[in-house]
Amino acid sequence: MGRYRVVERECRMEWLRPAEIVAEMRERPLVFMPVGPLEWHGPHLPLGTDALDAQAVALRVAQQIGGVVLPTLFCGTDRERSPEQLGYLGFEREQWIVGMDFPANTLQSLYFREEYVALLVREMLTLLIRQGYRLIVIVNGHGADNHVAVLERLSAEFTAESPARVIPFFAWASQDDVLDVGHADVIETSRMMALRAEAVDLSILPPVDEPLYNVDWGIVDARTFRGDPTPDFTMRDDPRTEASPELGETTFELSVSFISRQVADALCEMGYAVRMG
Repeated sequence: MGRYRVVERECRMEWLRPAEIVAEMRERPLVFMPVGPLEWHGPHLPLGTDALDAQAVALRVAQQIGGVVLPTLFCGTDRERSPEQLGYLGFEREQWIVGMDFPANTLQSLYFREEYVALLVREMLTLLIRQGYRLIVIVNGHGADNHVAVLERLSAEFTAESPARVIPFFAWASQDDVLDVGHADVIETSRMMALRAEAVDLSILPPVDEPLYNVDWGIVDARTFRGDPTPDFTMRDDPRTEASPELGETTFELSVSFISRQVADALCEMGYAVRMG
């Protein structure tokens, strides 16, 4: 998979035999749940970008500190955009647009209804706790407000009312939030290039002398999402010229290092040994 490192220890639950899972759980009852939708990420990136990002981070963290990684949940939700958000992106404020499914896109995203995501994640958490896991780390690759709220609400509920602790992380989490991630932007493009370069096709985008309009390509920088668009509603940082596998690998290292430290601290607080390296 491109520059993705060779797996040194098999940690994918679907490839482990029961005795291997039990042995790992006895040493540290830690499991990772990667989550993300199949969603439009410009025409140049895979539809599974969010989930693939979460999967890569979960696997790398598990390699560093132990634990088992669930098969990735390719599911996620999004909501209709508010008039204010539509204005930031360059749309008319009265339009009806859900998530990143812009009118110019050639394919719609597979967004689940919010309640279905909640039911699926709730059921998986229940089953994992029944199996014996006591630290469940949700690695989430999707930033929609309602999607994040579902995961945070369930994490808080299960932590308060079950024998397990559930911690949600963004796949791009980093120390001091140094990674300012938009949508199909330089960072997301770079991370996919680091995982599998042939899955990214920048030639589909217009020539570099043409601006990338949000509404035309479904590519948006983080500042625009926060209400600070450019005057002509175009991208500030250009994935056509600034994205690279090397940058992607650097951002993965930042995220994996940060999440590994947080999870290791949680394991230590629970009285379990931590495997690093």
